[in-house]
Amino acid sequence: MTVFVCEDTFDAMMTCIYEAWSSRLGHSNVKLKAQPIGNYELFCEYRHIETDDTKTQSVIRSIQKKISFQAYLMIYRAAMSDAQDKLDAIYRFVIAGFHYGSHVTDFLQEPVVMRIFELSRKVSNEAHFFREFVRFANMNHNVLVSHIEPKSNVLTMIAPHFCDRLPSENWIIIDDTRNLAIVHPSDQDYYLTSLSPTELRELSKETQDPFIDLWKGFFEHIGIKERKNPRCQRNMMPIWYRKHMTEFQK
Repeated sequence: MTVFVCEDTFDAMMTCIYEAWSSRLGHSNVKLKAQPIGNYELFCEYRHIETDDTKTQSVIRSIQKKISFQAYLMIYRAAMSDAQDKLDAIYRFVIAGFHYGSHVTDFLQEPVVMRIFELSRKVSNEAHFFREFVRFANMNHNVLVSHIEPKSNVLTMIAPHFCDRLPSENWIIIDDTRNLAIVHPSDQDYYLTSLSPTELRELSKETQDPFIDLWKGFFEHIGIKERKNPRCQRNMMPIWYRKHMTEFQK
């Protein structure tokens, strides 16, 4: 068994799919994994694949042309998941897609199609939650900064929402888990960048934003004591989302 290994980025995964397919080793004789690998398997040859933009674009074009754009979106969302088997599942889905064509997304009875559907739905749901739960604080130089710790890499999926809502503001959404950030300069397009430990530390400093206390006060006084229902609140707003939410900070 030959295991193709790449970085946990979308471009790297598409390159890995290209290399595995063109290796001619046979689909049943290859496996694809995104880093970190975890435990190595016995009797397997590991090949590390470097990102190649040309190969990445070739795979993307093939998926959109030979399968469908909907399938491409499902693959992109699945690639943002934190599941360890995501890359191999995407590879098997692409194989099925090239065989069945655009109707492959409807074949949920196929295990690999169902797996991609599950991963895509999970990432979409998490992105939907963070569109609602992101909280900004006004840092120095009138820059709005928000910290999140999602299970999946949802930054690129929530960024268009805030570009539409805050087009003329300077804002940054930081993924503390992956040291990544979406940066949006005022009235410009956003971009994705990685942060150094120093930059992350600087952007994590407490700020004296008067709207923080204002929002906390509103949150405390708007509730009706007699109708307080923690169980229902946890269902609508799970506890692990609350770490960086202003109204739950002490």
